[in-house]
Amino acid sequence: MGKTAKTTEGANRDSLLGCWSMFHAAEEYKAAVSTQLTPSSVLRLADHQDELVKMAENGDGENMSLLENKICQQIEYYFGNHNLPRDKFLKEQIKLDDGWVPLEVMIKFNRLSHLSTDFSVIVEALRKSKTGLMEISEDKTKIRRSPNKPLPELNDQYKAAIRNRSVYVKGFPLDATLDDIKEWLEDKGPVENIQMRRTLQKTFKGSIFAVFDSVESAKKFTEIPNQKYKDAELIILFKEEYCTKKNEERKQYKVEAKARAKQEKEEKQKQAADAEMKSLEEKTGCLLKFSGDLDDQTCREDLHDVFSDHGEIKWIHFVRGAKEGIILFKDIAKEALEKAKAAHNGNLQLRNKDVTWELLEGDAEKEALKKLLEDQQELLKQKTKGRKIKGKGRGGKTPQGAHKGKVQFQGKKIKFDNEEEGGEDDTKTEPPSPKKRPLEEMEKEEPAPKQLKTENGGGD
Repeated sequence: MGKTAKTTEGANRDSLLGCWSMFHAAEEYKAAVSTQLTPSSVLRLADHQDELVKMAENGDGENMSLLENKICQQIEYYFGNHNLPRDKFLKEQIKLDDGWVPLEVMIKFNRLSHLSTDFSVIVEALRKSKTGLMEISEDKTKIRRSPNKPLPELNDQYKAAIRNRSVYVKGFPLDATLDDIKEWLEDKGPVENIQMRRTLQKTFKGSIFAVFDSVESAKKFTEIPNQKYKDAELIILFKEEYCTKKNEERKQYKVEAKARAKQEKEEKQKQAADAEMKSLEEKTGCLLKFSGDLDDQTCREDLHDVFSDHGEIKWIHFVRGAKEGIILFKDIAKEALEKAKAAHNGNLQLRNKDVTWELLEGDAEKEALKKLLEDQQELLKQKTKGRKIKGKGRGGKTPQGAHKGKVQFQGKKIKFDNEEEGGEDDTKTEPPSPKKRPLEEMEKEEPAPKQLKTENGGGD
């Protein structure tokens, strides 16, 4: 009876040993051998000892704690395909010692240091990893990315592959953390990388780019209907689709912004014109008309020279070759005329030609003021039109109708002695007279303010 009982007990124990999984942890093995077993059972268990220990060293079958899993994920992210190529500090470190990075350096990384700074805990976690990405040094003080798993070549094909399995998700609260988003994505499929999109001020924009392990996983995720984050509805698109849509929005925004800028500019011009007209209407006694058999080369500079020390000229209505014109002074024209005549012994000429000087009053003055205002508006339109022609004229392509070696522009013509064809550096222009059209300079409109850009082109 006793012999039969012992035989049954041994058979049961042998059966139990045969059912033990090859994926038990080393600790379970130690606990098993410490129990009371028959000699035959101990021998059978000893036969499996080497295999069990080998699997424990490779991390097979060992259950990771939540902390160990997070440590592995974080370190493998640091050395992974998405982070390592753009991590300047880490790339410098791996060059120092054949890829090895001391754990003393690693624990200074914020997210890892928040998990653990204990070398033994970090090493034990990596030892249990099944990815094979990381290696541990013999003295267990350094780690590196396995030379058997080199970084992929960052060519266009690789970038396109990454983009094709990247997904845009928008709708997260602005105070959401990376851990919050990782937790939400845990059951959504295997995710390799999460990029929290931020503004130039480093604040979270409420949207992310998530890179899945395959196009199929990404597609499966995007096809899940009515996805929400804490009751907030989410916008989910493939990154390629999002970028295409965003580019179209940016183009439309530029068109609308250009239209708004044009409208604002025209409104400012109108307001300026109205203000100038009102200002001119309030001015009396500031206009001086001149006429006579003027020299064909008479120009505005001649008028500035005559009145330079006697009155400030705001505007001159005159074209070269004409026989009459009008001068608008900042102050009373009569005073400027009397001072100029006195300085020239009462004989005020232009290029040795007699000139009739007439102070305008009443309706003639109003009509002349209106004509001056029209001249200003016309010049302003020409300037505005000239700015729209980018890459043309001086510094760019030759304006239509211009000849090689010559410069064409409105105003005084400058003839060059050297008419040979030359490059941009060969072109010489005469600097404008500091006295020429001071009012024109005052009327230069300010350019429309530039739009501030945010990260990824602004917006979402």
